[in-house]
Amino acid sequence: MPDTQSTRYTVGFAAAVCIVCALLVAASAVGLREKQETNQLLYRQKNVLLAAGLVKPDDDLSDTAVLAVFHRRIRVSLVDLKTGDLLAADRMNATTYDQRKARSDPAASHAVAPNAAQISRVPNYGAVYFVIDPAKPDHVQQIVIPIEGIGMWGTMYGFLAIDRDTTTISGLTYYDQKETPGLGGEAGSARWQALWRGRRAYDDNWEPRIVVIKGPAGPPAQDPHRVDGLSGATITSNGITRMMTFWLGNEGYGPFLRKFREGAKS
Repeated sequence: MPDTQSTRYTVGFAAAVCIVCALLVAASAVGLREKQETNQLLYRQKNVLLAAGLVKPDDDLSDTAVLAVFHRRIRVSLVDLKTGDLLAADRMNATTYDQRKARSDPAASHAVAPNAAQISRVPNYGAVYFVIDPAKPDHVQQIVIPIEGIGMWGTMYGFLAIDRDTTTISGLTYYDQKETPGLGGEAGSARWQALWRGRRAYDDNWEPRIVVIKGPAGPPAQDPHRVDGLSGATITSNGITRMMTFWLGNEGYGPFLRKFREGAKS
């Protein structure tokens, strides 16, 4: 019978418990990985719908209902961010494409020049979500693009929806951000995001011009390029401005939006 009071027994018992717990955690992580990836994809799809205004923040929709709206109203494609050209549908599965994962993969991304948004790498291919009318599937109503950039406490991830004119903003969501609640964290609030609707992303020369200012902005018709600042969150506000400038510019979706605007196949 082992001496349960000995140091050897205590160390051995603790080691055995650690090994068993580690195996259980590892098995759970592997077993649930597919479910986690499915849930992450569904969460991104719901936020695309939120940005496009196809669902409301307070809508209590089942996963099935979200998928139904997404597949009825959204057509997903991939675009070469360097050239602005759409990839052929049979090249990659655009629906399940993980842009964040691709950006972290040296084989699937490329470095960009130093920029104010502090973005060092972007994926070779970016997702584009076309909002369509089921009755007119070839007519694009809105374009939703992923955006990301550094805020106060880390990287903020969201989606920006733009009308087919490629400049009028129709919606915005931030679905993953670590900003201070009540301050920069208000970037995730429906109230603040609603202030973006009707603003213009570009000026008359098609240069990115949308900015988050310090203090209140006027209504979109009179003050089209400015959005109310986040109270007490200057760093977050500036970070949002910089990421918008980046993703609307030549290193981001600028080349694609220009080709779409000029009549390229959508």
